[in-house]
This record gives sequence, structure tokens and C-alpha cells, in this order.
Amino acid sequence: MNGKQIALSAAAKEMRELLSDKIIPFWLEKSIDNQHGGYLTCIDDKGKVNENSNKMIITQMRMLWGFSALKCFVPEKYIERSEHAARQGYDFLIKYFWDSQNGGFRWETEREGASADDGKLTYAESFAVYALSEYYLRYNDPNALEYAEKTFDLLQIYAADTLYGGYYENFESNWVRSAGGIYAGDRKSLDIHMHLMEAFTVLYKASGKEIHRRKLKEVIGIIVNYMINKESGYGLNQFDAAFKSLPAINIYRTWNFDRETNEKIDGPADTTSYGHNVELSWLLGRACEVLGGIEVKSEEVTKKLLDHSLLYGYDYEFGGVYRDGIGNESALVKDKEWWQNFESMVGYLNGYIFYNDERYLEAFRLTWEFIKKYFIINEFGESRRLLSRTGTPVISDIGNAWKGIYHTGRAIAECIGMIEKI
Repeated sequence: MNGKQIALSAAAKEMRELLSDKIIPFWLEKSIDNQHGGYLTCIDDKGKVNENSNKMIITQMRMLWGFSALKCFVPEKYIERSEHAARQGYDFLIKYFWDSQNGGFRWETEREGASADDGKLTYAESFAVYALSEYYLRYNDPNALEYAEKTFDLLQIYAADTLYGGYYENFESNWVRSAGGIYAGDRKSLDIHMHLMEAFTVLYKASGKEIHRRKLKEVIGIIVNYMINKESGYGLNQFDAAFKSLPAINIYRTWNFDRETNEKIDGPADTTSYGHNVELSWLLGRACEVLGGIEVKSEEVTKKLLDHSLLYGYDYEFGGVYRDGIGNESALVKDKEWWQNFESMVGYLNGYIFYNDERYLEAFRLTWEFIKKYFIINEFGESRRLLSRTGTPVISDIGNAWKGIYHTGRAIAECIGMIEKI
């Protein structure tokens, strides 16, 4: 092997050990709610679990996805525990989160399962489709695929916009669209469409049905044609019904709304997230791969997303991806979040495979070094949530209502697979 291959092989070895020996065992030990079922994800940097926290559909589904998709990385001695973790999480979700009256999955429950918020969010329902489809693929449970398909059907009935295309964002418990503004009943966003693409990709892989293939192609077209600045290569953020770009506001029941933050952008702004764009680049490529290649200029779009992030959103001095900026301007928020940096490793490595561009390989290397040095808490192998530009911890909690095994575990697993492909 040459020097480059040796370095990549060493990175893959580090990642496999991190995932199999630390990340998976950590969540197996800490997150399973043995009293009520489901998952406890609010965990501080000392590994202490907050047992009084509510359960949110996003993290519950992401944990189910993790104990399903990462099954092949589970050490032999943990296999039985890992399968139990997935099955009990699935049972809790169907018993307590599924709305038997209106259909769909509610937003939040109390720890024991009593409803805390019956709202329906397209973002949340997309993660239900994603996790349930993956659970079906790994455990061959036809009921899980049935719930994934029912959720998909509800999105087509209630969330899809048959006039302009795409999907609306927030709904009340009975699927009536929420009010406008902060409640987002009048908005569409890149975020939900990217995650719908992610979900429909795995659903189509699981079902093989033409309707799932067709809707996956449709949502890819929405993203590529309306939601990306094609000239410069960055994702726009929020839109009105007809896909006119709007200055981004904090929307109720979103990561941006709940995010504990250090640096802030004051007032609505036409922001772009560098890590989100790089994540989009590889998810777009994966969707097209599952479809067997479709007639969208996804490769051109993917390269521009990567190049824009390197030009405006990458920190070549300390390593890692900045949080937010505006179009073709210098980054505005130079804090560094875990999910953006972990997902960016996947995007840059994927870009290197497709374009053989050494800049992407170097960005992957620098990001991995930054993650190892500053994000990872060595005792547990899991990541802090937020750092300053230089790597100083700002928020060191390992898990919260939004953070579980999903971004860290998936990014490491994807990178291992890509390095093996190289």
C-alpha cells in the first residue's frame, strides 16, 4: 500500500474500534430504559443519565435506527443486548408514540409513555419512515415496514403540496396545518426535504415499490431545482409555498429553536449551514445510487456543495467545519457542532471517491483529527455537542433530546465502508 492507503487504513481501524468498542457499548449501557421501555438520551459528560426527561420522537427513532443499521458493528458479546435494545425500542414507539386515532407519530411523550405533545412534524415522520424501514431490513419484521408505509402514505395525504410540490412542515395532532411564522405552517425547508430524501431512499430499498421510487425522485428534483443556489453551490434554508427563498427564522420544535448556543445570528437571515450542505452531498449521492442513476445533475450539484463548504465554511487553521454563514460570504458563526463535523467527514470522503480530488481527502483528514482531539470524550468514545472555533468545549453533554447514536455512529460506519471501498 502507498502512504495514502496506509493512512486511510489506520483511520478505518481507529474508527472501527471507536464504534464497536466504545460508542455502541456506551449507548447499550446508558440509553435503554429498562423500567418503561424506549431510550433515555439526556446524558452529561460524566456519563450520568437524566432519568426524569421526556422522550422525543426524533431521538427515539434515531436510537432505533442505530441499533438496527449498526448491527454489523456490534461485538459478538453484545449482539443479544443490541437486538433486545432495538426490539424494545420499537415496541415502545408503536405502543406510545403512534397516534391510533389520527395516524402518524406524536412529537413527545413523558418518560413512561403518556402523551406530552401530539403535534405531527414532517421532519419527525420522515425519521419514523427511515428508522422503521431500517429496522425491517435488519430484523425482517413486516409490521415495521407496514408502519413505515402507513407513515409515508399519511405524508402524501396531509403534508404534500399538490399545487407547488414538496412538503409542508408542521401540523397539529389531527394533521391540520399549523399557523404561520414560528409555527411554520406557511413554510417549507431544505432540512425536511433532505431528510425525506434520506427516508424515502431506505423505504424504497426496503419495499421496492414504484410509488416509493417515484416520490424519492420527486423530492430529489425539489431539492436540486429549488433549494440549492446552483451557481455557487450552497443550500438555501426556508421557502414559501412556491419556493421563494425566505430569511430563516427559528421554527418551533426544530433543532435550531431548541439549540443551546454560544455565537448567535441576530434576526432573520438567509443563512446556509456548511455541514448540512456537505451532509446533503453524500445523501444525494446515496439516493441516486439506490435508484440506479437518474437524470438529475446530482454530480454537478454535489461537487459545488463540497467546494462551497471548503471555500467559505472550513477552518484550515484549526480544522473542522464552521456552523453557519450567508451565501458567498465569510462564515458568521464559527462555533463547531458535532453533527456537522461528523457528517462532513462522510461528505468529503465520498467526494474524494467520486472526484479523486485531494482537497476532499485532506478535509476528511483534518476533520477527523479535530474530532479525535476535541469532540470525542475518550472515556466513553462519544462526542460533545458544541465547541468553540479552537476546540474549547462550550456544551459538553453527550446526549440530549436531539442527540443520540445517529450522527456519530452513522458517520463512523459510513466512513469505514467508504475507506474499504477505496
